[in-house]
Amino acid sequence: MFGLGTTELILILVIVLIVFGAGKLPEIGSAMGKAIKSFKKTVSETESEIDITPKEEEKEKIEAGTKEAEKAEKTVEKKEQVS
Repeated sequence: MFGLGTTELILILVIVLIVFGAGKLPEIGSAMGKAIKSFKKTVSETESEIDITPKEEEKEKIEAGTKEAEKAEKTVEKKEQVS
């Protein structure tokens, strides 16, 4: 898990119990669970909202730019052949 063994996890739990007390521990656990759940939900929603496929207008611009570049290359090649 993060290089933490059983001994380290127990030590962390004991320190948390001493600092916060047994009464606050369920509240802290609940808050941590809600925070993690919210974070995961937000990440999954963001991933589904990201759309990198180009729109039709952008596709047409890309194709037009490619055709212009091909024409320019042919023109350069013709000039080189003539020289």
